[in-house]
Amino acid sequence: MKIGILATGITPDELINQYGSYADMFVQLFDKAQHQFEYELFDVRDGVFPQSVAQCDGWIITGSKFNVDENRDWMIKLKQLIVDVDAAGSPMVGICFGHQIIAEAFGGKVEAFEGGWGVGLHRYEMVGDSSFIADAPESFTISAMHRYQVTAKPDNASVFAESDFCQYAGLVYGDNILTFQAHPEFNLHYEDALVDLRKGTAIPDDTAEAGLATLRQDGAATDSIEVAHWMADFLTRKTV
Repeated sequence: MKIGILATGITPDELINQYGSYADMFVQLFDKAQHQFEYELFDVRDGVFPQSVAQCDGWIITGSKFNVDENRDWMIKLKQLIVDVDAAGSPMVGICFGHQIIAEAFGGKVEAFEGGWGVGLHRYEMVGDSSFIADAPESFTISAMHRYQVTAKPDNASVFAESDFCQYAGLVYGDNILTFQAHPEFNLHYEDALVDLRKGTAIPDDTAEAGLATLRQDGAATDSIEVAHWMADFLTRKTV
């Protein structure tokens, strides 16, 4: 199965040599979870788009430093691709910026959250119908890194995960599209380095320190491998 990675952002220059790109992180996560895919990368920020939705069997939209309200030309084109992928019945996963732009493509609302930044480890409760996940747990923990979030979900989306900080942390659109506000592809070391890098500049000191505390506490861990299984199962359900 070929997965098309629609890269909407890249790791900061200070960290990319050690941790790789966001696209690399997805490949590493799926490899660690023992899901073997073929991949094709499309750097949509630079106008590199697939020729058709049939070019790959499934799609992933990465996170990004950009915000959806910038409405850049490549974002407009990406939103149309999202609609086309859904119409074709192809599976798609969106993470952080991907989660947000998919919501906006279908009429949802995305804006800077009045509660500020969400960073560090966040726990999300399963709600609604999560039957698309085999043996779904009551909750899961992954790394968060966002100031914007979905504040009004599209009519065609159902909520499957939430927290007090993020009402629409996980959305599913029929059996075609699955999205997460937080980052299953971020490991603890990368999240720690990223929060530390942005502390006092993009992220207020107190918010960054609170996030770092969750990462550095004894027993800190993510459920990223489990989430990787959910994403892989979702992406492959059309072909297995």
